[in-house]
Amino acid sequence: MSFPKVWFITGASSGFGRVATETILKEGHIVVATARTPESLNDLTATYSADRLLILRVDVTKLQDIIDAFTKVKEVYGRLDVVFNNAGSGALGELEGTPDEVARAMFETNFWGAANVSREAVKFFRDVNKPGIGGRLLNMSSGAGLVPLPCFGFYCATKHALEGLTQSLAHELDPEWNIKVTLIEPGDFRTRAHYQSLVRLEAPPAYRNPSLPSKAIRDAENSDVLHGSDPRKAVKKIYELASLPDPPLRFIVGKDCIELIKGQLKVIQGDLERYESWSNDLGFDE
Repeated sequence: MSFPKVWFITGASSGFGRVATETILKEGHIVVATARTPESLNDLTATYSADRLLILRVDVTKLQDIIDAFTKVKEVYGRLDVVFNNAGSGALGELEGTPDEVARAMFETNFWGAANVSREAVKFFRDVNKPGIGGRLLNMSSGAGLVPLPCFGFYCATKHALEGLTQSLAHELDPEWNIKVTLIEPGDFRTRAHYQSLVRLEAPPAYRNPSLPSKAIRDAENSDVLHGSDPRKAVKKIYELASLPDPPLRFIVGKDCIELIKGQLKVIQGDLERYESWSNDLGFDE
């Protein structure tokens, strides 16, 4: 490593964000750790000096918080290399059992928050960094952004929306800006954020049939048995990915996620081939 890179991490207080903050600091880089509860990161200040770790209070549902944070990075460091757009929230509940305020809150964080961070990141990489330096934008999606899951309908919708937005953004960028964008699509990982922050809603009476797929999802999520892969190992891979000269648009991480997406691709391919002929002769008759 010739010089430390500056990483900007949202949702740094827990889950992948906290693990990434610790990992990047141990690798010798600089971290701007943002969170709604920055005091939860105070333990790290005993180990890392102020020139290595900048902790900022940022609620990604508030645009001004995001703008102010990027302005502070410019003042303190004058450059930015990687943005890990990670802040998110989730809720377990059927469509009919999820109140509007819960669903909208997820969209405010998972979609609008991520969208606004993406916009500010691109502007910083292009307009503040030296010409041609660019930067890396890592948008934290999910396997649920490609594969729909029972009991996570609104969460899946937020990630599907982020997938579409990120792909469009990647196609809009001028190659001369040297801004690389990657969707991180993890499967099931054992994080404190997942177990402690997930909103669990009661199933409506009509959905209490024990044979429904949603019942199996609920049983797994509410079980005392821990499940999921090691987030620290996944973050190591994300760290490596950020250094690739030509990173992929998608980084699917986790064997469980890979298998789910393979199954989804087969379903899509099957439907496409089965009804492809129905699109023949749909032009206007002369």
